[in-house]
Amino acid sequence: MDSQHWRATITAAQSGDRQALDELVAGWLPLVYNIVGRALNGHADVDDVVQETMLRAVDNLGSLRDPDSFRSWLVAIAMRQIRDRARRRTADRLEEAPAADFAELTVLRLQLEGQRREVAEAARWLDDEDRQLLSLWWLEVAGELTRRELAAAIGVTRQHAAVRVQRMKERLETSRGIVRALDGACPDLRELTGRWNGRPDSVWRKRLARHIRGCGYCGGTHETVVPAERLLVGIALVPLPVGFTLSLAFGGKTAVAVTSAGWSAKLLGALTKPAVAMTAGATIVAGGAYVVTQPPDAPPPRAAVTPTATATSGPPPSATASPTPTPTPSPSAKRKADLYGTVVDAVDRAPDPDARPAALPRRPESGITSTGGPRAVMQHRGDSVTLSGRGYVLVRWQISPHARPGGVVMPTWTGLKGKLFHVASGGSRRMDDPLPGAPNGYATGMGGPDIGYAVLPPGTQQMWQNEYFYVDGTVTLTQNERGCDYGIAVFPSGWEAVDKDVNEGPAQGAIRYGLVRDTGTDSAPVPQYVTRSTPADPATVPQRSRV
Repeated sequence: MDSQHWRATITAAQSGDRQALDELVAGWLPLVYNIVGRALNGHADVDDVVQETMLRAVDNLGSLRDPDSFRSWLVAIAMRQIRDRARRRTADRLEEAPAADFAELTVLRLQLEGQRREVAEAARWLDDEDRQLLSLWWLEVAGELTRRELAAAIGVTRQHAAVRVQRMKERLETSRGIVRALDGACPDLRELTGRWNGRPDSVWRKRLARHIRGCGYCGGTHETVVPAERLLVGIALVPLPVGFTLSLAFGGKTAVAVTSAGWSAKLLGALTKPAVAMTAGATIVAGGAYVVTQPPDAPPPRAAVTPTATATSGPPPSATASPTPTPTPSPSAKRKADLYGTVVDAVDRAPDPDARPAALPRRPESGITSTGGPRAVMQHRGDSVTLSGRGYVLVRWQISPHARPGGVVMPTWTGLKGKLFHVASGGSRRMDDPLPGAPNGYATGMGGPDIGYAVLPPGTQQMWQNEYFYVDGTVTLTQNERGCDYGIAVFPSGWEAVDKDVNEGPAQGAIRYGLVRDTGTDSAPVPQYVTRSTPADPATVPQRSRV
């Protein structure tokens, strides 16, 4: 929409045109949401700050003298609310974890891959002030803001803004190096992060940056690092998420009181218009709130979501997690009906590196919730994460025989309610593939003759760097490290990510293509170590799964 149209819309809204006011709220809400969401990295306060920004903008629209300055004026209000929120926080609230990690939401919603994903995830490692500036600079590079508007929003000259942006970019590049290194297989880094709780902060940023500067393995890169500004050009705004709400109570007035005071009754329905629903998807509920839902033609959400009771995007994951119990004539008949999947109890051979995988069947996705958040890092025996819903999950392996070689006590899946399938293996390599140029005596991801090897139990499948599973219900994954030192990271994922991973082969510099295991039916393989029971010691789950 061109500036002339917005100028006319703003002028009309200032003159009391109700339809124009509706259009302003619907049109500019996504921009405010992206600024606040990225500045606060998805903290629970995002909804409140977005709401306060929009309400203040509507309430003070009459004071805006120049309609051409509306965008910079609105952005300045948003930044003021972000800074006010920071001043209001107590010491206790400083330690709160994000409610919905905005970096992960950016990756999933915009389907970012490679170095674009790396930039989004690097934002987690920035301090609050840098993250606030990044929220504006990201939009400047993407073409949503000008440098003049960025400078006005933070209250400095354009020259001073240029200096601050340059310093922020330097710290962003350092953070990108950390993200890249954590995705690697450096055994020394694995040992360094053994005491890390998985939450980015300034102390660990400095520690990891020191390690990367002095480490030939982490400091090197297998591809040219593209500057962040080139990666972000043209990237769209992150759509409003499922479950996002915007209350319409102005100054404590009810929606009815607002309408009687002269504000537009149509404001309540602004986001239900087809043009807006195409972008964000929305419906209206009693009480005067926007509730964002999936539009009818949108792909299934891949992020962990918790729809509200009034959302129209379908039942929440918990509603599909447990099948409805039905009467059975006998215990034996029930057992026969419950059994599914292929039990694999033998080592499979590595496919030819140039063998492309079979087509990956597409299973229904309504979203996975994880008790460990968007990235659960399990480094020690007894660490666990519970997954619920319907969708894909990535389990990424890191093994460190340099710290302690020997037998591997495999992770196990317990308390299964519903179904669990082992759908694909990827990451461009199996863990027993040779690692060219690997340091410290490593010959493969399982170790080497100089440091010893990680040894799997007899009959256990050799894991790949990335193992993908499909959950339809609820299950708990537990790290059972007892012999060889290893760690696993667990990510809710999506079909597109799995399909892309397994199809990246030697042509992209990887060792081999991935492997599709899913048949698309209940005959697909199940993990080797899975049970419906909840044993006192998860490490005792038998290898040959019977579910």
